[in-house]
Amino acid sequence: MKHNMQVLQELAAKNGPLCVGLDTDPSYIPEEVASLYSSPAQAVLAYNKEIIQRVKSDQSACCFKVQAAYYEAMGLEGMQVYSQTLRLVKDSGLICISDVKRGDIAASAKAYARAHFTGDFETDIMTVNPYMGFETLEPFTEYCKSKGKGVFVLLRTSNPGMNDLENLELKDGGRVLDRVGAELNRLSQKMNESYPGQTCSPIGAVVGCTEEENARVLRETYPDIFFLIPGYGAQGGDARIAATLLLKAGGTVNSSRGILCAWKKSEECIKKQNESKLTMKDIADAAAIASINAKNDLLAAKAKL
Repeated sequence: MKHNMQVLQELAAKNGPLCVGLDTDPSYIPEEVASLYSSPAQAVLAYNKEIIQRVKSDQSACCFKVQAAYYEAMGLEGMQVYSQTLRLVKDSGLICISDVKRGDIAASAKAYARAHFTGDFETDIMTVNPYMGFETLEPFTEYCKSKGKGVFVLLRTSNPGMNDLENLELKDGGRVLDRVGAELNRLSQKMNESYPGQTCSPIGAVVGCTEEENARVLRETYPDIFFLIPGYGAQGGDARIAATLLLKAGGTVNSSRGILCAWKKSEECIKKQNESKLTMKDIADAAAIASINAKNDLLAAKAKL
């Protein structure tokens, strides 16, 4: 049996490295379009569905990343839409990454793992936070071994505040993120024992692409770990930096607002909006074009390395 990270690595080689982020805030949908639906949550679901269908058809991405916070903010109906979105991604044949950044101790960690690897919110791969201790990862890695699930462990995030903790120097040498990376390597090698012959571990790393020097060092330091790469596009990371992180074991590069809000930069969409003719199809078409352009941008940057 292939684990989900292996499937994702193969899809990235086939479809390109783009990950489409469905961090779909209702405010990203034009008011005149959203008002046609019974609630903001239903407008989000309709938009997600349109984007998933186009990405599947165009083969412009290898996966979707669904950020749970946006759905939690919409209450009970939002969480129903979250569950429905996960199923839509599964039905598309692409990999679903749930961006939940869970990390807790003992029974709580087990409950989080069960919540996102089984039941209504079951996903293929989830993001986890190791900063309450490495033993907090164990309930999640158990599902990697038994069910073929995957986890992306926070290593080097894309926000400026990462320097508050991740870059801190340790008394015995190295940085906090280096200690996390060492544990990642250990877990990765241990997990490979359960999946002999596969080309990556079910244990991946979140590595932001906002600084070129760090990107080169991290890719060389962890050559066998598949990366989830935030920071491209709206967060300021460019394709050249992201492409550096795509070497060796590879990775998937997330773009959320750059795709979800692409209609705002479309002359045709703005013209239709001014004429009160803008539709859900129009904004989804703009998202689809942005997805194709992002894929081509990343592939072109990688080809130059």
